[in-house]
Amino acid sequence: MKNCISARNILIAGASGMVGSHLLEICVQSKEIETIFILSRKPSINLHKKVKEIIVNDFLNYDKIIPIIKGIDLVFFCVGVYTGAVDRDTFRTITIDYPVELAKAVYTHSPASKFILLSGAGADRTERSKVMFAKDKGIAENKLFEIYGNHFHSARPAYIYPVIKRKEPNFSYAFFRLMYPIIILLGKKISITSLELAKAMFVIGMNKQEQTVFENDELRGIVGKAP
Repeated sequence: MKNCISARNILIAGASGMVGSHLLEICVQSKEIETIFILSRKPSINLHKKVKEIIVNDFLNYDKIIPIIKGIDLVFFCVGVYTGAVDRDTFRTITIDYPVELAKAVYTHSPASKFILLSGAGADRTERSKVMFAKDKGIAENKLFEIYGNHFHSARPAYIYPVIKRKEPNFSYAFFRLMYPIIILLGKKISITSLELAKAMFVIGMNKQEQTVFENDELRGIVGKAP
């Protein structure tokens, strides 16, 4: 892979999710990656031999896994929650505190690592937005950049079309899925598939990047140029 960095040990948070599951499979298939650590609340089954699962009960405290964190080259953070699915404080904790605490822990013990965040279109780094999602994603991006500097990269997808059919979390997502044949005609800034997003995040993580924020059209452009 052109300009590929040295990233033998990968950490994925959210590997069971819509995007994280694709990312996990891509990492498993990559010859550049030696070991994949995934953070989980409960044990998984049928894991590939390259995958090492870490059961985490508290996503705000990583003291117990410091020996593992010391060897991490690259972090993909794909944990998220839909707006309205939880109360305001819980949304803030998951959106801001979870990735920030993980980043602090990894950077402290592996300062040469990179951190890739699954963020979202409209993330407001002025932190003044009245939209909860935009404001919290912007705060998270700012805090992560403070920790990692140019080794932090944010993927900001717009509507994510799940290539694996699922039970949609709310009416809006069910409607968007139904309308996807029309949505996709509206241009590269409007939508991306879950697999395309995972591929783009992988390319961003595995290659040297000067750019820190990638909008939806840029993510789709990366996929189009990937080998």
